[in-house]
Amino acid sequence: MSERVRDLIVVGGGVNGTGIARDAAGRGLDVLLVEQDDLASATSSASTKLIHGGLRYLEYYEFRLVREALTEREVVLKAAPHIVWPLTFVLPHTPDQRPAWMLRAGLFLYDHLGGRDRLPGSRAVDLHGPFGRGLEPRFGKGFTYSDCWVDDARLVALNAVGARDKGAEILTRTRCLAARRADGLWTVELEGRGPVHARALVNAAGPWVEQFRRKGLGANAGPTVRLVKGSHIVVPKRHDGDHAFMLQNDDKRVIFVIPYETDFSLIGTTDIAVDGPPGPVSISSEETEYLCRAANRFLDLKADPGQVAWSYSGVRPLFDDGSDDPSAVTRDYVLEVEDQDGRAPALSIYGGKITTYRRLAEHALEKLAPYFPAMGRAWTEAAPLPGGDMAGADFEAFLDGLRRRFPELRPGLVKRLARRHGTRVDRMLEGVRGEADLGTRFGSDLYRREVDWLMAEEWARRAEDVMWRRTKAGLRLTPAQRAALAEYMNARA
Repeated sequence: MSERVRDLIVVGGGVNGTGIARDAAGRGLDVLLVEQDDLASATSSASTKLIHGGLRYLEYYEFRLVREALTEREVVLKAAPHIVWPLTFVLPHTPDQRPAWMLRAGLFLYDHLGGRDRLPGSRAVDLHGPFGRGLEPRFGKGFTYSDCWVDDARLVALNAVGARDKGAEILTRTRCLAARRADGLWTVELEGRGPVHARALVNAAGPWVEQFRRKGLGANAGPTVRLVKGSHIVVPKRHDGDHAFMLQNDDKRVIFVIPYETDFSLIGTTDIAVDGPPGPVSISSEETEYLCRAANRFLDLKADPGQVAWSYSGVRPLFDDGSDDPSAVTRDYVLEVEDQDGRAPALSIYGGKITTYRRLAEHALEKLAPYFPAMGRAWTEAAPLPGGDMAGADFEAFLDGLRRRFPELRPGLVKRLARRHGTRVDRMLEGVRGEADLGTRFGSDLYRREVDWLMAEEWARRAEDVMWRRTKAGLRLTPAQRAALAEYMNARA
């Protein structure tokens, strides 16, 4: 056995795994996180990209979950104003939908269940005005409410950076083959690296949580997971304005149409039950047609499958509550702890949503606290994420100052870099006077300086890591530009 025995090994580099690693490292634990692929390579980069309470969850009486999520909405907004920002949602209403009184009651609860500091409350609106832009003229009445947008994959990457800054070690593209208990410790076999040892283990494997618990950890029967595929499409922008739409389809499901990367609209999501073991998933033609059809019931400028610029799919690992309807399965989380004679605990995570990842991490460490009596207290509620330490959490004021510090860079480029990196952008741009100092331009606003930074600071190894997770430059790069980026990164890897 090697000399070093870590306190905690976290298996899984999604939002829950990186959130737990950051929190635990900040409490003084010696943490190792291992991820079989890239950070946020599965579920955590395939969300609808919202920090929200989940208005529709009120119909399923998920009051505890909605309250916690609404409270966390404000916390995450303050912690990461560069990658999280307010978004107004418009709900057009017609008599064939949920009754207006039900919507008003739900919105009243939504306004008051959790803390609401920076976001405005809901209200009825005339859709013949600005909030109706993009809708067919037949829609005259509706409601607005507020939630937040998030760059989900960057949320994961920045939690990993925060964990590393607190002393954690992050190993991507490192598969955990198996783990076994011996002498009150975990011995974990890592592909290509041999065994490592720890006092506790967290199974944050997402869609693979049950599979890893049974095969990797050798555990007996316990909670089960429901795998539900959600798919999204990205099309040229369907409406003017910064507002998003929440639209009720004729099957009573809701979809969102959200402004995306300036020139596009994001439309999603579907809920498709997945049978069998988790694996790579992609959108089906039926899902694409469904999303277009659902949006076109409301939109004036129609969406067509032939317009899809990009699509993505992910498998949500939901706690199996026995519901027959994939849309009704709880989005709440369950934490299961197993130990051996009071030692070597393994904590497995079932379910959860991106909005509540920080509170999930706190709850996980509360469950592990009896095994680490010297562990520090909770600390993340008031702590900004890397790049989020802006005065008053004011992104616009920070952006104004950044543009003054780099007057030779195009304003649009500066804004994109500020959105991705926040206050860390000054380090990335150290010594830059003009765009020539950024090195090779791969296309769009992606330069060698940023690619080198992402490889050195954020574990990016392959072109897809940069194009689709650390940035969304893939939307604007030509096939030749993508190939040039891949060639450059492969040469440096």
